[in-house]
Amino acid sequence: MKKKILITGAGGFIGGYLVQEALKRGYETWAAVRKTTSREFLTDERIKFLVLDFNDTDALHSTLKDTIEQHGKWDYVVHNLGLTKATNYLDFETVNYGCLKSIVDELKALDAVPNVFLMMSSLSVMGPGDEVDYKPFTSTDVPAPNTRYGVSKLKGETYLQMQTGFPYTIFRCTGVYGPHERDYFLMMKSIKRGFDFSVGFKKQLLTFIYVEDLATAVIDALEAGPKRKAYFISEAQSYTQQEFRKIVCDELGKRVVVPVTCPLWLVKIVCHVAEFIGKLTGKASTLNPDKFRILKQRNWLCDTTDARRDFNFNPQHSLKQGVHKAIAWYRQAGWL
Repeated sequence: MKKKILITGAGGFIGGYLVQEALKRGYETWAAVRKTTSREFLTDERIKFLVLDFNDTDALHSTLKDTIEQHGKWDYVVHNLGLTKATNYLDFETVNYGCLKSIVDELKALDAVPNVFLMMSSLSVMGPGDEVDYKPFTSTDVPAPNTRYGVSKLKGETYLQMQTGFPYTIFRCTGVYGPHERDYFLMMKSIKRGFDFSVGFKKQLLTFIYVEDLATAVIDALEAGPKRKAYFISEAQSYTQQEFRKIVCDELGKRVVVPVTCPLWLVKIVCHVAEFIGKLTGKASTLNPDKFRILKQRNWLCDTTDARRDFNFNPQHSLKQGVHKAIAWYRQAGWL
């Protein structure tokens, strides 16, 4: 009998790849979505959809209860649902903490605790890193988030850690990129137009993980069993903005690009203005004070030793290889 997996946030960028990887491994794959979720990248006929309304406690309970009674509990649950930008910062807690709490509580109440519950968290829970010697984050470092987004993710992590005997694994991912992704795409699009914008003049080390490598790691970690610990997920190598620009330029065949370094004080003003406009229009802006603190951070290095040891984490794509695949898709899709 096939093992069953439930993936929340399945309609998002990462969620679509998690669904693909689960199907590839032969799982009975359930994609949890909202009624309004786009299914553009969820077209495989083998996908079983589950519409969950986290805003309605009774409806959430009823849907999960009926599904479990008819089909049995899931062997694995990947909680990929999350919010990265908002006009109201309370929404971070509502989604990143509240939705996780709701599904954990429901699974326990329905006696449907999976073999492993994997939470997709973020490297942002760690807060600013060492910006003097540029030492990587390690498993012994204490999280100290300096963004509302990071705080909400850490609150979700903490809730899991408080559940006695609950079989969880947590992924603290660095910057995820690849086909379908939009934030790094905008950077690539800007470079194609001849400009590369960076923030601050102090040395900055960036880390990345290609989305297919992340999806592979998630299923590998599930199959390795619950570890009740958090893992950093990143390609081993770090990059400067200049190295990122060169890789993108080489792939695009772009010979001349003007690097524009914005001072932190100017970026801070822009982020506050963008947030104000976002509140007026009701549309969450990519630039906001939370994002400023992330852009300001100089060191995104993290130690992936635990992940390599516990479930053989071994990313197959360097940034150059991943950018090659991403840009090829953007071109084919007409984005670039």
